[in-house]
Amino acid sequence: MTQMTLSSFAERARVWRLLTQVTWQSFLKWLHGGPLFRWRPFSGSPQRLLIAPQDLRTSDGTNAADIYSGRFLFAGQLAEARGRSPFEIDPPSADWARALHGFGWLRHLKAAETVVARQNARALVDDWIRHCGYWHEIGWDQTVVTRRVLAWLSQSPLILDGCDREFYRRFLRSLARQVRYLRRTINETPDGVPRLGAAIAVAAATVSMSGQGRYVRQSLRRLDQELARQILPDGGHVSRNPGALLDILVDLLPVRQALTVQGLPSSQTVMQAIDRMMPMVRFFRHTDGAFAHFNGMGSTPADLVATILAYDDARGSPPGNAPHSGYQRISAGDSVVLFETGRPPPVDLSQSAHAGCLSFELSSRRSRIIVNCGVSNTERGAWRTVARSTPAHSTATLNDTSSARFLAATSYGGWLGSPILAGPTHVPVEREEGEGGLRVVASHNGYQDTHHVVHQRDLTLSRDGSVLDGIDRFMPTGKTPRKDAFAIRFHLHPAIKASPVRSGTAILLMAPDGEAWEFVAPGCETTIEESIYLSDTYGHRRTEQIVIHGRLAHRREAAWQLRRTATGKTARRRVSDGPASEDLDL
Repeated sequence: MTQMTLSSFAERARVWRLLTQVTWQSFLKWLHGGPLFRWRPFSGSPQRLLIAPQDLRTSDGTNAADIYSGRFLFAGQLAEARGRSPFEIDPPSADWARALHGFGWLRHLKAAETVVARQNARALVDDWIRHCGYWHEIGWDQTVVTRRVLAWLSQSPLILDGCDREFYRRFLRSLARQVRYLRRTINETPDGVPRLGAAIAVAAATVSMSGQGRYVRQSLRRLDQELARQILPDGGHVSRNPGALLDILVDLLPVRQALTVQGLPSSQTVMQAIDRMMPMVRFFRHTDGAFAHFNGMGSTPADLVATILAYDDARGSPPGNAPHSGYQRISAGDSVVLFETGRPPPVDLSQSAHAGCLSFELSSRRSRIIVNCGVSNTERGAWRTVARSTPAHSTATLNDTSSARFLAATSYGGWLGSPILAGPTHVPVEREEGEGGLRVVASHNGYQDTHHVVHQRDLTLSRDGSVLDGIDRFMPTGKTPRKDAFAIRFHLHPAIKASPVRSGTAILLMAPDGEAWEFVAPGCETTIEESIYLSDTYGHRRTEQIVIHGRLAHRREAAWQLRRTATGKTARRRVSDGPASEDLDL
């Protein structure tokens, strides 16, 4: 990854603007939610809950036994309470603490459907109110409060069933206090999905609690404003993270349902935002149902995707062109190509964005063939840095540098994170359908300032989906150093096995179901190298990558082809036949 050295005036200006914004937001958050908020007399607690919005996330009742026994497994880490309240023990990590204070695990207790689970849920909620109800450094972070408000609302039947009047009052009073906190600090909530999530939580609460009439219109208006600002005309999210659509829809759909139950009409903005996002959920799916790894998208929660798509009344085909989000989908026959053709998101929204411009992923039938490396389950650290770099994507790099520049200076990194400060500013795209198939040509200027080169990628998928032709061009815009080297990477899914054939001039790719693809790059130096597949759910897995190497002094263009070939036992037998298989016409 290219680290930020703040070499240009524009980049320094972006850093100072971001630093000023973060400092001001931190001050306002302290002013609105600090000691003045903690100790200010609070009145206006609602008398009762009217409805409980549905929780669309999948639950597992077997986890209830661990929670009841004081074993809390969150964010891949286990902590045991040993008879104490989990809110009193030292958390093993900040991610673990956020999951604990977010109360999303209440749905597992509900799934158990036992009296013990209900009593345990109520006791843990009461523990939080007692220990953290006025303040907690992590528990009162806006994103955590958002998750907790939505969890308490959706699981309120579990928490309140059989409770006494005093607990009922404590619960509603604490819930109203948290909603007021979100309402007061929503402008200081990090932009993007966290701020939209806060608007959804406030809207859900005002619709669900009694005595909120004066806040309903205000909260729904703010929700409309955030949806209009963050959901792009093609249905993508302004952060360009495909996973943001799932995070938004899983919370927004129950709010629409709650409005209907209460006899309140959903606004046109809410309805149109949902109608635009639904096709984009299908847009990012591969043939096996998994989402493409672009700009922070990790492992696909298949159950959640299926639940969300069940609410899609249109059930139409996904669009092919998402110009506002910066993606292209090329599909034919049994093959799908997803192509990243957009600029980095705004600096404020780029904390999870990747330097993967012009990267692509290919899937066929039930297998993903070419992928990007994915997202690590380590939120911070070296693997997160690697995952965001250009070499971790199936695209071209120059001198193993990234096409975008990240803020990684130690003076600011701990305070501002690692946003993208510079990257491609011009990404023209042409899409055409001809006799040879569907063709998309795109280029980016991410290397123009550092290497005086524009990278162009030309992809054509045949009409039957059996051939993907590609050309990578490096077009000089100035004097290019002769020593500059390029590498065009094609990261393989871990389930794909690569073997050289045709005396090493081609590479055979075998999928688990027996499907085979052949990769060729005539006249190019092609190698099979080690790679890694990063998963935020299943850990890291070894895999391989095909790499085309070259120097700009000798070559400014590299043509390559992926072609579906023999399938089943025939292809396996040809590969295992040894040297004789190299001369087979696959």
